[in-house]
Amino acid sequence: MTVSTPPRVLTVAGSDSGGGAGIQADLKTMLAMGVHGMSVIAAVTAQNSLGVQGYWELPPEAVRAQLDSVLGDIGAQAIKTGMLASPALVETVAETLGAYAAPLVVDPVGVSKHGDSLLAPEAVDTLRTRLLPVATVVTPNLWEVEQLTSVKVEDENGLRAAADAVLELGPTWALIKGGHLPGAPVDLLTNGTDEYRFTAERHDNRHTHGTGCTLASAIASRLALGDDVPTAVGAAKEYVTGAIARGFPLGSGIGPVDHAWRWR
Repeated sequence: MTVSTPPRVLTVAGSDSGGGAGIQADLKTMLAMGVHGMSVIAAVTAQNSLGVQGYWELPPEAVRAQLDSVLGDIGAQAIKTGMLASPALVETVAETLGAYAAPLVVDPVGVSKHGDSLLAPEAVDTLRTRLLPVATVVTPNLWEVEQLTSVKVEDENGLRAAADAVLELGPTWALIKGGHLPGAPVDLLTNGTDEYRFTAERHDNRHTHGTGCTLASAIASRLALGDDVPTAVGAAKEYVTGAIARGFPLGSGIGPVDHAWRWR
């Protein structure tokens, strides 16, 4: 039997002790998408279904050493970033990934599903000026759009203006997630010239922990498999919509999406 190595995808993010978001969600998503997932842990959270009780950043030299270790030996066909916590970590990650020739999907994580801050206020500007300019795709939700650009989206008509404001910060593509708007959820993807809208059924399920991490990781996985950006986003949306539909209760609060929904 001939054994071939699957495409490799690296996540740089925080650990979620509850297993529903962060590094844990990223690796589960990558496995489900058929790629080999690798991880650089930037922070450790104490987190469960009720919220984030605390987080601790790793030193920049530990993050840099992990990046050098994985990329120097194994390499990656795509990279995804999530929780980076501090200006020093954003700077470290941007410096390394900006010089690495692989698609980069940036999930500009600002707060958890429970509203807990996961990014120091002083790190927002570093994210804006250092990491977004080297991103292939950035995937902000509406709150993160406002945090990054001061543009507030009230309805679907405001998605394009939000995307244009994000594109001004330098990424090649912006995917504005409109799931928190009233009505059917619509996400808008654009590179400033081409525009795509992705709609999905709204599932009446409160167990949606890890949605953003899962979507960004699925996009990175599809890019590693050779998709162009619009195709990757379409496939990722299909996967995450199914995962949300099968989200299950866990603990006393908000449960996770089901990363294994296609197998169960």
